[in-house]
Amino acid sequence: MMKFLKVIIVLAIIGVLGWLVFNQMRPTNRVETSHQLLVERIEAMGKLELVKYRFSDVVEHKNISTFLPDASVLLIIKADAVGCIDLTKLTADDIRVFGDSVAIQLPQPEVCYVKIDHKASRVYDTKMAFFREADLVGEGFKAAEAEITKEVNKSDMLQQTKTNAINVFRPLLQGLGYSKISLSFN
Repeated sequence: MMKFLKVIIVLAIIGVLGWLVFNQMRPTNRVETSHQLLVERIEAMGKLELVKYRFSDVVEHKNISTFLPDASVLLIIKADAVGCIDLTKLTADDIRVFGDSVAIQLPQPEVCYVKIDHKASRVYDTKMAFFREADLVGEGFKAAEAEITKEVNKSDMLQQTKTNAINVFRPLLQGLGYSKISLSFN
């Protein structure tokens, strides 16, 4: 009985030591990130964003090669385009006040930016891309951004920006006590 107890104790010690060694040697995933953040530039912002369009685009981008099979990618793109007025272009000469009347010449509306929402966009399918997949997807996103920019320029975004600017500035100026308000774009 004593011999059996000694064998059990030795096996228990070996088991505990084996478990400890296994836990120490077990591969663990560690992530280390180091940042060297530097503010490169500070700019004054004066763009009043007045309208935002959300676009969806389904893009099939192909890379046709002479020697390799044709590679293609199918992307579902979500993008935002924003119309704004740059208020930094507004000068004192653009604002005229006469008693309870005010006349303001606002800068022409512009497209602030067209930006693809990468979180909402998806790569739906790739065919024969192999090692070219990253380049193919990048080219597809660039083609989509160019096409969406063309579509924005054809749209009524700038007219909608003008309308929204009037709808924002008129109540603001009325709240400041002006009863006769003239808003125009130069």
